[in-house]
Amino acid sequence: MKRLRFLVVIVVIIILMITTSCRTVSPVGQQPEDFLTIEAVKPVWQDFADGVGYFHAKINSPKLEFFALQIDLNAPSIEIFVKNNLYSSRVSSFVRDNGLIAGINATPFNIVSTREGQPLENTGIVISNGQLIAPVITRYDALIFYKDGTAAIINQSLIDSIENIQNAIGGFHQVLLEANPAPRTLNSEVRHPRSAAGISANGQYLYLLVIDGRRKGSIGATEQDTALLLRSFGSWNGINLDGGGSSALVLRFPNGKVRAVNTPIHGGIRRLERAVAGSLGIISKLPPP
Repeated sequence: MKRLRFLVVIVVIIILMITTSCRTVSPVGQQPEDFLTIEAVKPVWQDFADGVGYFHAKINSPKLEFFALQIDLNAPSIEIFVKNNLYSSRVSSFVRDNGLIAGINATPFNIVSTREGQPLENTGIVISNGQLIAPVITRYDALIFYKDGTAAIINQSLIDSIENIQNAIGGFHQVLLEANPAPRTLNSEVRHPRSAAGISANGQYLYLLVIDGRRKGSIGATEQDTALLLRSFGSWNGINLDGGGSSALVLRFPNGKVRAVNTPIHGGIRRLERAVAGSLGIISKLPPP
């Protein structure tokens, strides 16, 4: 009888171990890592999806909270997505309506509103699946994804043909240049919520970053802060995307729920998400857990 009870206990333990190991637990919602300064940041990427890592942290000096993704561009299950859309849309709607696992705002635009479906102009290039949606603005830079699988951050004036470009999304200016803050960032102390993207030196990894601002727990970042954070992730080059009230990093949770993980602030209202223009999304070809 004792032996039978012992066997039953062993079977139950094995079942619990199997079910626990197979259960997918989202890292989103866990307590952020805490660092004293930007220079002290060392990311520990938690698995969010196949080929995608998630990192959430706080910095004490300056007081910042940020959210980031590391995307393996060589992962066979991952695709970059830029929508063919000239109407305003919240990033959460962009992610939800297109079956994405993540999305971030990107291109500056001409209408500031929370209302979706308004016709607007992207202030910079947008290319979706090889199709030109919005033209170049030569004073700004862009994040380019080529048809051969490589990626780059270049000035939009250098784009004289879209023949070899699969997707592209415009931003403002390059803030990280060959692992160093770009000269234009060194004398600016202006702080805002920031959205940014970086690419590793070997071109394998894409980093997406949103830094909160305009609230007590996160005062907003300078362009140099943004560059240093991108570098701490492993970026070689980095671009400052549209920011301020537009900044939003949206994820699809394992339970299917879609929401911004940061705190968008539009018109001084917390968690009020702005309807934006061109956004950058991530597709996972694997079925949800």
